[in-house]
Amino acid sequence: TLFKMSKDMKKFTPFDKGIKLVSRPNDLDEYDDDPGVLRAQLSCGHVIDPETLTDCCRAQLNDGQTEFRCPLCKRKWPYDEVRKLAKLTIDEQLSFEEKLGTNTCPGCGTFIERSDESNLCVECSVCTAKTGRIFEFCWKCERVWKGPRPRADQCGNVGCRSADQELLSDCPMITLSSVVYKGTNVHVQCPAIRACPFCGVLIEHNTGCKIMSCRECKKQFCFACLKSARECLQTSTHFISCSAGVAQRQTNSVL
Repeated sequence: TLFKMSKDMKKFTPFDKGIKLVSRPNDLDEYDDDPGVLRAQLSCGHVIDPETLTDCCRAQLNDGQTEFRCPLCKRKWPYDEVRKLAKLTIDEQLSFEEKLGTNTCPGCGTFIERSDESNLCVECSVCTAKTGRIFEFCWKCERVWKGPRPRADQCGNVGCRSADQELLSDCPMITLSSVVYKGTNVHVQCPAIRACPFCGVLIEHNTGCKIMSCRECKKQFCFACLKSARECLQTSTHFISCSAGVAQRQTNSVL
C-alpha cells in the first residue's frame, strides 16, 4: 500500500461535475475497494480517491519534485487536474502552488510558472497576446501589477503585504448587532476584518450595519457576503441577512 485512505475526509459524490467517477477499486490503495464508494479516473487511466491523491502529490512535493506523476505508470498529472480531483482546500492550493512555483493569472485563469523568484511581477503571455499589450500581475496578491519593477517584497497595490494576510486569517469574529437572519432574532456573525472586494484595502468593522464604504476606492459593499451593496440589497435589506450567506474568511487581500 502506498497511501492509506483517511476516513471521514474528502470524498466524491454524484454531484461532482466534470469528473469521471467510477466504482472500481483504488489503484493506489489496495485496501480501498468498497464498491459503494465513488472514485475518480485520472487522465492516465488509474483510479484514486481525493484523499489518497492529495497525500500522493504532497509526498512528491516534499521529495522536491516540481510536477506530479502517477507512481504506477509515470504519466504526468496536470496541476489543474490534481487541484480538481484531489479536492484541494484553499490552504492546500496555496501550499502546493508555492512549492510548484505556479499561480493563476487573474486575467485569464491560466496556470503560470514564475521563472524569477526574486521578482513578484509576472507577465501572462496569454493575456498579452489577447489584448495586444503587456499584461503583468503580482505573484503575491494576484492583482494587475502596480508600481516599479522588479520587486521581491510587494507590488504597489493596497494590501499586498504578508501582514495583511495574517490579519485576515487571524482576526476575531464579530456580531453585527443590526443584522439578523430572516424570520429570527439571531444576529449575523462574520470576521472583524475584511479586504475591500474592489481594491483590497483592509477594513475593520466593530458592529452595526453590514453595508460599508471603502475609504480608499469609495465603493460600497456588504461586510457579510462581500458582494457589492447594490447586488446584496437586491435580495435582502440593511438589517436582514444576505441571501448569499456569510462569505468565508478571506485568505489574502483579493477575493
